[in-house]
Amino acid sequence: MGRITALLDTAHGRSQDHAWPYAGALLPHEAHELLQLAPGARLVDVRSRAEIDLNGVIPGAVHVEWQSWPGWVQNPHFFTQLAQATDPESLLIFMCRTNVRSHRAAAACAEVGRGSCYNMLEGFEGDLNKTTGHRNEINGWKFHGLPWTQS
Repeated sequence: MGRITALLDTAHGRSQDHAWPYAGALLPHEAHELLQLAPGARLVDVRSRAEIDLNGVIPGAVHVEWQSWPGWVQNPHFFTQLAQATDPESLLIFMCRTNVRSHRAAAACAEVGRGSCYNMLEGFEGDLNKTTGHRNEINGWKFHGLPWTQS
């Protein structure tokens, strides 16, 4: 069994364990590794433009807002913009700040029949450390030291 298969099997198992509608759920380091190994895989950042401008971006990620700031208004063009930005056969890994919107985006895509949709658990900034009131201290893409840049 190859490494890509092992990563996808683990991700599938997580989705089955939680009855999530999408193909699988990946931890940040698994998502990063899969993006390196699977040439057709795409990371879809569903954060708002404001979040990207303020908190940074992952090189090579496709940006399609799930909700817009201010007001967190649902993007009515999400599926059209996603279709324009990605190949219909691509394995898609959805990511947001903390895993809430990416979960919804991956689930919505799976529900409309888009295959190979995965959610990245923990998100870009991870869970809130209730002791310090900060993110990036417990988990998430940044916490794990994975590549990102300030936009």
